[in-house]
Formats: sequence, C-alpha cells, structure tokens
Amino acid sequence: MNDDLIDRLRLLRTAGIGPVTHRHLITRFGSAAAALDAVPDLARRGGGKPPVIRSRSEAEREMTRVEALGGRFLVLGQGLYPRLLAELEDAPPLLIAKGDLGLLDRAAVAMVGARNASAAVCRFARGLAHDLGRSGLVVVSGLARGIDSAAHDGALESGTIGVIAGGIDVFYPPENEARQKGLFERGLVLAEMPPGTEPRARHFPYRNRIIAGLCAGTVVVEAAPRSGSLITARLAAEAGREVMAVPGSPLDPRAQGCNQLIRDGATLIQTADDVMESVGPAQPRFASPVDRYEPVPETLNGKDAVAVVEELLGPSPAPVDEIIRLSGASPGAVQMALLELDLAGRLDRHAGGKVSLRPA
Repeated sequence: MNDDLIDRLRLLRTAGIGPVTHRHLITRFGSAAAALDAVPDLARRGGGKPPVIRSRSEAEREMTRVEALGGRFLVLGQGLYPRLLAELEDAPPLLIAKGDLGLLDRAAVAMVGARNASAAVCRFARGLAHDLGRSGLVVVSGLARGIDSAAHDGALESGTIGVIAGGIDVFYPPENEARQKGLFERGLVLAEMPPGTEPRARHFPYRNRIIAGLCAGTVVVEAAPRSGSLITARLAAEAGREVMAVPGSPLDPRAQGCNQLIRDGATLIQTADDVMESVGPAQPRFASPVDRYEPVPETLNGKDAVAVVEELLGPSPAPVDEIIRLSGASPGAVQMALLELDLAGRLDRHAGGKVSLRPA
C-alpha cells in the first residue's frame, strides 16, 4: 500500500485534526509521516494532552474498503485533485471518488435549491442543467431531493458530479439510491467521510463547501431563507466565486431566498446563456501544489510565541492576519503557535481564516 496515503489518512482521521490543521501540519513538516511524529510534542507544547493517533491498521482497513467499493482517494495537491477546490483554506485533504474521474478536468458550475421544490421549478432546473451540459459545463450538486436531483438528471448525459455528506457506500436519501448508482456508472460521486458514515446534520455544511469550492459559480434555483442552499451561496461568495439565482414568485416562500440573493447582488439567471456569461469561458481544472513554507518556532521579547499568541486570543473569532500583526512575530511562528494550541484542543477555527481560544 501507499505509505504516504496511509500516513495522510491516519493524520486526517485522528480526533481534533481538521482540514486546516492537516494542511498546516504537512506544509510545516514536509510529509504526513513527519507530522505524525511531531503531533504529540506539539500538543504538549500547546498545553494539552496528545491526541490518540489513528493506527496504521485502521487506515489500511479503510483503504481496502474504498478499493473494494470501486473508489479511490484524491489527495490535496496531487493528481486529479481539483484546482479550484484546492484554493480553499479548508479544502478536504482527502476525497473519496467513484465514477468518471475525467469530469474533474472540466469546468463546473453548481446547482442547488429546495428539497421540497415545486414541480414546475424542478422541470426548469432539469432543463437548465441539460443546457449547461450542452454548453460544456459539468453540473455539480448534492444528490438531495428536489432541485439537486433534477440537476443531476438533466446533466447526466453530459456530465454531473454528486457530492454527498456521508460515506460513498451510503445512499441518502434512500430513494436516491438508483440515482447515486447511476452517477457511479455515468457521472462521479465524491465523499469526504469514510465509508459507512451515515450523514448527520453537521456534515451537510462541510458537503456544501465542497460543492461551492469545486465550481466557478453557484446557481441557486429555489431556496427559502436560512436554507442550506443559501449556505452554499455564501460559501461560494466567500471563496470569490460567482453567485447566481433564479427569481421566483414573491408569493412563494421557496423563492424568497433567491429573490433576496438577487437583491443583494447575485446575478439573475433565466437561461444557460446567462450562466455562461457570468462564469466566463470554460477552463480546465488541474491539480495545483499545496503552498510550501517552512515556519520555525520563535521567541518574542523573551517569551514563547505560543504565550504571546494566546494572550491575543479570546472567545471571539479574530483574523489570523490580525494576530500576526499585533504579535510582531513572523507568520510562520504564529501559524506554529496556532498549530500547537489547536492540537492541544484549545483552539477553534472559524470560516474566513479566523480563530478563537476555546473556553477552558
């Protein structure tokens, strides 16, 4: 088996090590093996107990399971890992993929919307996805009921990617089992969670960031206020991607979210040509290398950098850039201090590159 992949998987499946921490550990130490060796000492320096690192045998069992299911791992910064997704600070370090990996070489647009969408709007979404596919775009959605299902159906012939919240072998909702199996054969399914994972509410925002991150833009077809589709739109905007919305009747609560997006500046979409004009010409998406840097531990005015950074942190999220500026330390030293606090279980990471000190 691939030793580097085993080590990356062990690191990722260790409790308390999320995508951002995983990425920083590997860029700091140069390899997953070196990062695994460093984790216990880093946690102790941060003032906490070292986490229990996932064993090699557990990682090998997961890899064997993925292979038996016909899937494969995509590694951040390597091979077919999508370039646009790799740009996210919290990009998944590993993805499990099953289906046509060639779809990852093509430009993509996301389509999301209400699970309880009206029949007329589902028909519109299916037609829009079909037209986008004929224009050369891959359509990405979340394999949920309603708009997601219509988008996958419309683009199945031309190319569609389903991003799921659970394991690659879990069908959710159950009535979409045939649709998911169809994507295995004629499209592509991506999962961040290990096989066998049943999707929980907390998994869906993570799934949504992948949908938004894969694509040049996100089209919201129908969405109520405070819906998951609007979370995907917000994540797309935060990543610097285009946000588009299909207008709806002001009398239909399912259209209020889209109408609000348009009022707030999203591009109004009526046809596939509107989408193409918004996202620009299709560009192939290839893997990009993970940024490399070699921060080193430092002291500041005789104090350990961890102590300096800890003093600047509180319960309210603060931008890492601001912590660097106020500390007077180098970016590498601050990132190293944050790693130590994170591995000690004393740091919370938030969207937008913000961090806060976890209450004792």
